[in-house]
Amino acid sequence: MDQTVASLPPQAEQRPYSYERHGVTVEDPWHWLRDQGYPQVTDTDVLAYLTAENDYFEQWREQHQALLDQLFEEMKGRIKEDESSVPIRDGDYLYWWAFRPGAQYRTWYRKPVAGGDDQVIFDEPAEAEGKDYFRLGALEVSPDGRLAAVYVDDSGAERFAIRIRDLATGEDLETVTDVGIGSAVWTSGSDGIVFTEVNENWRSYRARFHRLGTPADQDVTLYEETEELGFSVGVGHSQDRSLIIIATGDNATSEVRFVGADDPTQPLTLVSPRQEKRQYEVDAAHGKLWILTNDEHVNFRLAEADPGNPGDWTTVIPGSDRVYLRHVTSYRDHLAIQQRVDGLDQLILRTYSGEERRIPFEEASYSAAFLGNPEFAPEAYRLAYSSLVTPATIYDYHPADDRLEVRKIQEIPSGYDASKYETERLMVTGRDGVKIPVSVVYPKGFSKDGSGKLFLYAYGAYGLAIPPAFNTNRISLLDRGWAYAIAHIRGGDDLGYQWFLDGKLEKRTNTFNDFVDVAKGLIAEGFTHKGGIGINGGSAGGELMGAVVNSDPDLWGAVVADVPFVDVLNTMLDDTLPLTPGEWPEWGNPITDKAAFDLIRSYSPYDNVQRQAYPPMLITGGLNDPRVTYWEPAKWAAKLRASKTDGNRLMLKINMGAGHGGKSGRWERLHEIAETYAFVLTEVGE
Repeated sequence: MDQTVASLPPQAEQRPYSYERHGVTVEDPWHWLRDQGYPQVTDTDVLAYLTAENDYFEQWREQHQALLDQLFEEMKGRIKEDESSVPIRDGDYLYWWAFRPGAQYRTWYRKPVAGGDDQVIFDEPAEAEGKDYFRLGALEVSPDGRLAAVYVDDSGAERFAIRIRDLATGEDLETVTDVGIGSAVWTSGSDGIVFTEVNENWRSYRARFHRLGTPADQDVTLYEETEELGFSVGVGHSQDRSLIIIATGDNATSEVRFVGADDPTQPLTLVSPRQEKRQYEVDAAHGKLWILTNDEHVNFRLAEADPGNPGDWTTVIPGSDRVYLRHVTSYRDHLAIQQRVDGLDQLILRTYSGEERRIPFEEASYSAAFLGNPEFAPEAYRLAYSSLVTPATIYDYHPADDRLEVRKIQEIPSGYDASKYETERLMVTGRDGVKIPVSVVYPKGFSKDGSGKLFLYAYGAYGLAIPPAFNTNRISLLDRGWAYAIAHIRGGDDLGYQWFLDGKLEKRTNTFNDFVDVAKGLIAEGFTHKGGIGINGGSAGGELMGAVVNSDPDLWGAVVADVPFVDVLNTMLDDTLPLTPGEWPEWGNPITDKAAFDLIRSYSPYDNVQRQAYPPMLITGGLNDPRVTYWEPAKWAAKLRASKTDGNRLMLKINMGAGHGGKSGRWERLHEIAETYAFVLTEVGE
C-alpha cells in the first residue's frame, strides 16, 4: 500500500442540520457544503474546504509525478497526433475533422464533392485559446451549405451559446441564445433553426424557432413542456429531412410531434399522446412514419403509420424475447436496424419489401454500430467496429455486392500486437441465480491462480450498456500484468430492455449485488483475490462504487469514484435541482412515496457510510457540474473521513473549472485517466 503524503487530510467540520420526512428524522451535518447561491459558488468556507482537498490531492500527485508522467506518455504514444476522421458526404460536400499535431482539439473541414480546396469550417484550437474549458457541442451546417449553427460551452455547465456562423468568412452573424442544449435543426430553406433551451434548473424545457436576421426576442416557441416537471424536450429531423421532430419525455415515457421542415411555424402534429411508461421514437420515409416502440413488448417493435393518421400503428417487426430492437433509421433503400441478440450487437439492413440482411462480423464478442450516415440515399452505409482486442475499424458496407470496405483502422503509433492479449466473455451466476455477462481482457500468460490483479469497471443505470470495445488506455494496465473486466450488470440494457428494468426503482439493489457477485465470481475463476481488485465507475457508476464500498469494503484494493451520484436521498428529495424530477422514473420519488424514501435511504451511499474500514479511495467532482452537483462527492468524502476506522488513503479532487465530463482537451483527459491508473497501481501494487 502506498504510504506517501505526509500532511494530515482536511477535515470538514460538522454543523447541525436535520429535516423530517415520512416520520423519519435525517441528520446531515455536512449540508453546509452546498453553497446556497448555487450555481454560483462563492461561500468562503466551502471554497476553502474544496481548496484544501485539492491541495491534499496535489501533494499525492507531486509524489507520484514520475509514474503519472510515464502513464501519460504511454497513453499519448498510442494516439495518432494528427488523427482524422474518414470524410463523409452530406449534400454537395465531404466533411471531416482532424487534429493537428500536438493540438488538444479538433479542426473541422470540408471540400466540394465536385472537387476543390479543403476549407476550415471551425477551428477548435483557435476558439479554445486562453480558456480553461472548451467544448464544441454541435456544428450543424445549413442545407445550402453557407451557414452553420455552432454550439459552444466554455465553463462545463452544459449551457451552450448558439451562434450562426458564415462559413465563407468565419464571422459570427448573430447569437441565438446563451442557454442552448442539444443540436439545431435547419429549415429546408436555410432561413432559420429550431433549437432547445434550458431553464434555470438546467432542464431542456422548450423548442423554439429562430428566423435568421430577426431579434432573439422575436423567436417563436414551438413547444414548451408545462405538464410534466421531469420531461425534457429535444429536436431532430427525419432522415429524409422532410420533417422536424420535437420529442418530450423522461427516462420512461415519451411523446413526439412533427412539423414540415419548410415552415416550422405551422401547427405541430402529435403522433400519439403520452402514456406512462410507453416510449416511442419516429422517423419518416416514403410517405410513412416509422415508429419504434415498447408498447406491446419490452424489447420494442417496429410499426408504420400514415402521417395523416399518425396514432394508428401497424406492426412491421413484432417484439421478441430474444431480439432487442434498439434503433431504426429509414433510408431510401433500407431500414437500418441496430439490435442486440443475447447481448451481442447486430446490424441489419431491411428492404421495404421485408428482405433482411445481417452485416457479418467474425469475432465472438465485439461492439458495432452504424455511424455517421447523414444522407438519405447513401451508396454505402458507414459503421464502426471494435472488440476488446481489435482496434476501432471504420467500414463502408456496400449492400449491392454484400461487401465490407475498410475505410480506416485505428493507428497506434507506439505499436500494438493483438496476439499479446486474450479476451473472454464469462457468465457469472448472481446470488439470485441470474447469469451476469462479464467481458475480460488480459495479457497472454496471465496466471489464473488467484494471484493476479484486476481492474473492474461498470456503470449499470439508465439502460446504458458498456460495450466490449477497444480502448488504448487500458493497455497500460494489461502491460503491467493486470486483467481488465467490464461487468455488464443489470441497470444497463446489455441483455435487453428488461435487463435495464431489473436494475431500477424497487430493483435497484440488483445492480450493486451483480457487481459484487461478478467480483466474487472472477475471484472464484482465479483471476484475482480479495484486495487485488481496483474498481472504477462514474456518475451513476459512482453511486455503484459508493454502494459496494459500504457493503463489501474488504473486496476492493482501491476505488476511484468519478463525479459520483452518492447523495441520492437528498438529491431526489429536492425538486429544485436540475435533474431531480426527470430522475424519479429511474430512482423513485421519495417526496410522495414512503416506500421509495425507505428504499433509497437503505442504499444511498452517503446515508449508509458506517464506522468500518474502507479501502483506499479517490473521489472526483466538478464545480460546474449540473448533473452531479459538486457537494455530493464533497459531502461523501467528508463523512467518510469522519467515519472510517482505517488508515487508508482517501482523496477528493474537485475540478474548479469543469463539469460532469472533467477537463476538456484530449491530452488533459489523458492526465485524469493517468491519475486513476496511478492511484490504483500504487494502492493495489504494480
